[in-house]
Parts: sequence; C-alpha cells; structure tokens
Amino acid sequence: MLDNVLVTGGSGFLGTRLKRVRPSWTYVSSRDYDLTDSNSCRKMYEDIKPSAVIHLAGKVGGIKENTIKQADFYYQNTMINANVLHEAYKFGVKRVLSALSTCAFPDVVANYPFIEKDIMSGPPASSNLSYGFAKRGLFVQSNSYRNQYGLNYSCFCPSNIYGPDDNFDSDSSHFVPALIKKVFSASDGDEIEFWGTGRPLRQQMYVDDLTKIIPILLEEHNSDIPLIVAPKENLSIKKMAEVCLLGSKKKVSPKFNGDHRGQYRKDGCNKELLKLIGDFQFTTFKQGIGKTYEWYEQKH
Repeated sequence: MLDNVLVTGGSGFLGTRLKRVRPSWTYVSSRDYDLTDSNSCRKMYEDIKPSAVIHLAGKVGGIKENTIKQADFYYQNTMINANVLHEAYKFGVKRVLSALSTCAFPDVVANYPFIEKDIMSGPPASSNLSYGFAKRGLFVQSNSYRNQYGLNYSCFCPSNIYGPDDNFDSDSSHFVPALIKKVFSASDGDEIEFWGTGRPLRQQMYVDDLTKIIPILLEEHNSDIPLIVAPKENLSIKKMAEVCLLGSKKKVSPKFNGDHRGQYRKDGCNKELLKLIGDFQFTTFKQGIGKTYEWYEQKH
C-alpha cells in the first residue's frame, strides 16, 4: 500500500469528492502552488515529499468555454502537466497516476465504443481540440518517462463525470450541472434552452463511482495504456434532460438551440477496466442524477 500520496487538483470537483474517500492523502490546489510555474511545482515536491502522485489538476470547462478559450486551455494544461511529471521525475517519485479525458480520443473512430489503442488514430474534436491535445500530450509524456526512465507513470481516461460538489456555474459548467441548475430554477410551463441539438451521446459517470475506482488504479493500473474508465450506459443529451425533468416532477420542456453542437459521440469500452477491478456496478444515470438533484435542492 502506497503512503504519503499527493493529489493535485485537490479543491476541484473530483479532488473534493476523493478526499471524502481518502482523507489521509495530501490535497493541493492552485491556492497552494502554481503548477504552471516549475519553481512553484518543485517547491510542492520539496514540501510534501510524496511517494506517489495522483494528478488531477487542470483547467476544465464546458463546451462553450472550450471552444472560445482554446489558447488558455492548451497553455495552462500543457504547462501544468509538463511540470507535474518532470518535477516528479527530478524529485525521484516513481509512481504517478494521471487523469486524462475522453476528449483526448479522436473526433471519429472506425468502431464504437472506442478502445484504448484508438487514442492516436485521429485528431480530437474541433470543439475540444486544445484541451484534447493537451491531455493526449500528458499520455505521451507519461509513457516517455516510463520508457526512458523506467518509472511507473500511467494514465486513466474517465468519461464525463457529474455529481455533488460539481461546478454549477452556468458559464463554465458541463451539461449535467447546467441541466440541474436550469431545471431547479424553472417553473411549470417554462421552456429551458441548451446548446446543441440534444442528439449527441455521452457516457456520464457518477463521481463517487470514480472515487472508489481511483485508489484501486493507483495500486493496480501499472501499464502504458490510457485505461478507459466509464459506465456502459450511453445516453443522448435529450434523454438525459428527460430523465432529469421526470425526476424533478416539473412540467418543463427542453429546447436545443443548435449552437456549439460538439462531438456526436465519444463512448469508450470499459472491458480493460473491468479486467482490472472486477464486476464493478456503476450508478445508473437515473440514480445518480436523482442524488445530485436532491443534493442541489438541499444546498439551495
């Protein structure tokens, strides 16, 4: 069992929920260290002296922000990733587990759900191009340090995640928290508007499922593949909206404006994951959004 585990991105959505499961680990955020700066990143390792790192830090956002701020997404994520891994190597950290994103996979692949070896088979979707390439670069860097220096640096690739403590800011949130906020704020008879067409398909993973899986991956995922972590369930955006509305019991209708349509589908196969962790039972979207909506109601 690894001790003195450092988690970057500790105040983010996933880091916040992970801390509930593994409170003994050390969690840092941008308030503690500026990971885009190599000196600050080096100081983090000198202060904490970790034996292992779970790298979750990064600039994230919804489809609109990803589309219009591609330079910000590329620069900040590239610098964070480069510094976290290189300074870990220099400090002698032999184990780093880094979070990628399904945005790192190609916009279109020959067969769905895609598998780990598809990651280099084409460019990411244009709507997430900078973020996708930055995450793909993290995968390349991890394997470069693995191959050249014999370090156990590996990556996992989660699908979209949602749940309590998510970012519900409408300007930068992902679809599910934006959906919950809009449904909660709506009155019977209202029409609520969303980006896109409602047709794209997404695997949505309840965040607490991922926090159960990450500690297993830290111990067991010791290979060079970008391990896909996702439920099999793959729903359209329109269907997700319907599930949320049904659970809220509000008489509200969704409208899709056709803007920022995004990638049609990016579902990944979890076969390799289940080989590693066994027959894991993922929370269904109906169950998960019900829990998240209830949490949001209690907060507001």
